[in-house]
Amino acid sequence: MIAEKLQTKTPSDQPTFEIVTSRQFQNWLTSHQASLMFTTYQLGKAFMLGTNPDQTLHVTERTFSRCMGLSKAIDNTFWMSSLFQLWRFDNSLPPDGKFKDYDKVYLPQAAYTTGDIDIHDIMVGNDGRPIFVNTLFSCLATVSESHSFKRVWQPPFISKLVPEDRCHLNGLAERDGQPAHVTMVGMSDVSDGWREHRQNGGVVMDVQTNEIVCDGLSMPHSPRWYNGKLYLLEAGTGYFGSVDLKTNKFEKIAFCPGFLRGLDFVGNYAIVAISSARKNRTFGGLALDDNLKAANTQARCGLQIINLETGAAEHWVRLSGHVDELYDVKVLPKVNKPLLIGTQKDEIRTMISIEQ
Repeated sequence: MIAEKLQTKTPSDQPTFEIVTSRQFQNWLTSHQASLMFTTYQLGKAFMLGTNPDQTLHVTERTFSRCMGLSKAIDNTFWMSSLFQLWRFDNSLPPDGKFKDYDKVYLPQAAYTTGDIDIHDIMVGNDGRPIFVNTLFSCLATVSESHSFKRVWQPPFISKLVPEDRCHLNGLAERDGQPAHVTMVGMSDVSDGWREHRQNGGVVMDVQTNEIVCDGLSMPHSPRWYNGKLYLLEAGTGYFGSVDLKTNKFEKIAFCPGFLRGLDFVGNYAIVAISSARKNRTFGGLALDDNLKAANTQARCGLQIINLETGAAEHWVRLSGHVDELYDVKVLPKVNKPLLIGTQKDEIRTMISIEQ
């Protein structure tokens, strides 16, 4: 049953995309006093989902070219990557302040120009600086005041820092403000070599020790440390699960009907972003195809809200129309109705705040 439907239209008055949610989705947001944000690089859109005072769903969407990775919102700040920049967004409202009925207003306050280095996952270190997955150069990096980036770490098998996307390093899990684990599709040291390992060459590596903690994975993405466990998405099969660090095995929790990228948590729930798999050499020929057939379903685009105890997808958000790929999703804790300010509308000219 439909709780909320949003359409945006093109000049020809045809819907560009549509958002539909499960019936109790907004009540779930309210019960956890949270909002969600997610990105689609396909349309270059960043979304925020919250609730209005009357408990209906509120949607904000803004345009940022090829927006992908999102960091957690810490102290009213989060980071987001775009085509050639890394943006910092800050809440401009004072504590307990309101703008109309918005309880957070996130403005793009700063941007670092990185060039098109294909930034994927992002975290914030203990020093407040972002650390991100630099997929093109097969390394973890941070921002530089004078250059495109500064290398922080690279896999030990990568012999040279070159723009060749050798292993498709994509995911980053943080623990206690430090990079903890990364995912990559294949341990290759040649240009674009990861594509030969999509079926079962994916690994999870410990950043601190350079040890492999899980292998034999199909296109792993979005590792996350939560409540003492390491979770991740096996995009090539469609399974969300966790890694047993004692046995180094991937343990399945739930099958999600789509190509999985983007994972976060609130309470006893995981929020998983799913995409409709493209018919090309990157997405085709994976076990996901057979798993979808076995479930008698097709790949979808949206969010799955999964109960960690039961593995059931108790709530969902679906996108249709001209968008069928998402990248990242994050929870905005203790936020009911957020507003995201972009750079392409006049509203940014009048959103002026004064630091006290």
